[in-house]
Amino acid sequence: MRFDELDDLNIALFAAKFYENPEVSSIDEFHEDLNRTKYIKRLFRKYKQTGVLRERLVLNHLIIMCNVFGIMPANRILFYRIEEEFHSLLKTFLVSLDSLTNEKIPEADLVSIPLDTTVIAVLRRI
Repeated sequence: MRFDELDDLNIALFAAKFYENPEVSSIDEFHEDLNRTKYIKRLFRKYKQTGVLRERLVLNHLIIMCNVFGIMPANRILFYRIEEEFHSLLKTFLVSLDSLTNEKIPEADLVSIPLDTTVIAVLRRI
């Protein structure tokens, strides 16, 4: 099956195609990993509202997603599921992890998304 564009109907199938977690024992664990995008969105939203950034928690979620789905599929899932207003934050974290895909993805024009300088400063202190 081709996944030229992700949508609500094919996102789970796309994720399952690339999912590699030898420790997984149930479908619930797959959904838990896929739903990490919800936690990341919540952390980004809280940062925008309060200025409190839980950068280590964001990094942990992103590392797990890239490990279990692979870099390119994780990027596609993340940029599809996370609202455009947070793409700058997302790109900044992925660049810091060296986990931003070099491939063009239909979910976002990665070249035109700016990096967040405030987050860069926070991540450099880690």
